[in-house]
Amino acid sequence: MELQTIEIEGKTYAEIQDGKPLYKDGEKSVAFDAPGTVATIARINAEAKGNRERAQIAETSLKTFEGITDPAAAIAALGTVKNLDDKKLVDAGEVERVKAEAIKAVEEKYKPILEELDGLQGQLRQEKIGGSFARSKFIADKLAVPAHMVEKTFGDQFSIEDGKVIAKDSNGNQIYSKSKPGEIADFDEAMEIIVESSPYRDNIMKGLQQNGGGSKPGNGGGAGGQKTMTRAEYDAMPVGDRQTKMSDGFTLTE
Repeated sequence: MELQTIEIEGKTYAEIQDGKPLYKDGEKSVAFDAPGTVATIARINAEAKGNRERAQIAETSLKTFEGITDPAAAIAALGTVKNLDDKKLVDAGEVERVKAEAIKAVEEKYKPILEELDGLQGQLRQEKIGGSFARSKFIADKLAVPAHMVEKTFGDQFSIEDGKVIAKDSNGNQIYSKSKPGEIADFDEAMEIIVESSPYRDNIMKGLQQNGGGSKPGNGGGAGGQKTMTRAEYDAMPVGDRQTKMSDGFTLTE
């Protein structure tokens, strides 16, 4: 990125916004938060040190198991020795049967709890991620596509980690803020980065979407030749077909 400057009385000065120097990032201006960046670097260095120390501890612990090439066989052997030491002269098949029955009983006991937990996790995801799409100022101001349609297309790139909504790019990498280096991008900034890199950008950005002339009656033709589809038709399509329709310039009607 290049420092953004202004000329005042023949002298060149760095352009400042909210006390932060501005840098050019393509066609955009990004305010550089120097104190925040220094704090982030210090935090990352501390985390790296902690990771190194944990790795050293783990490496030291693993030396205890040098010479064991087949962990599964070693565990099985220890189980056999334990049975002999305890004088449990029980047929191995019987032991496995009892073990399987015990596991099944535990699974059946806690199955309702796990199902309830899955339901709560689904509700949490809908509230945090679905709510972020619904409340997004970027989607409302910049996109020509309804929030629920944007969620169906890009929702899989968002997840909840440590109670926070995290965005990832198409390669599965976390999306970081451009204005706050080292920090995770908030929802709207991440959404903007995802849309900017999407092949459907020109179809969903306000003022850029295609009019889609040449529509045929009965095949999504709308007023003025605009390609349209109903929300029910869109929801019934596979994800790949939705993206194709979006790429072709279709818009959603109720």
